[in-house]
Amino acid sequence: MLEIVIQGRGGQGAQTAGNLLAAAFFAAGREVQCFASYGGARRGTPVSSFLRVDDRPVRLRCDIERADAILCFDASLLGPALLACADERTLVVVNSAQTRVDFAHSLPGRQVIPVDGLEISRRHGLGRIVNSALLGALARSIGAPSLPVLEATLTERSPKLHDENIAACEAGWQAADALLREEVAR
Repeated sequence: MLEIVIQGRGGQGAQTAGNLLAAAFFAAGREVQCFASYGGARRGTPVSSFLRVDDRPVRLRCDIERADAILCFDASLLGPALLACADERTLVVVNSAQTRVDFAHSLPGRQVIPVDGLEISRRHGLGRIVNSALLGALARSIGAPSLPVLEATLTERSPKLHDENIAACEAGWQAADALLREEVAR
């Protein structure tokens, strides 16, 4: 079973990202459980979305104790509360302009894939909406769902700016791909 935690701040789209990712996994033929937690339920407060993905029906009804992957919309949230569900095998994809070297110093022993989702989103006409870029980066980093399935889900479920969302998703995918290829080359 694949367990994913998505963490952001109210208004950044973490819950929407969780729902889109769950829909993409479901479209790929997987069983999915998706639920959210809203701290103070207002703009700027921490918001979490949780996903479980498996080939069989997901019957667990508890919090995720050890995530396989974390998608973090705001690097300032990468603190003890979020990392309590992570270990050295947990892959962390974070929205940040910092480098992997920067994170190697601040989060030693962690597998961190920093992707500047804000820059990607702005470049593709989405402003501060980073969902699509970060979903592309996460999907590439964990190897699922496939880019075509993710793009089809974005096209079907994005209320507007379909081309911009697809372009940002592809750019996020490519940014993560470049970091992962660089790691393999070392």
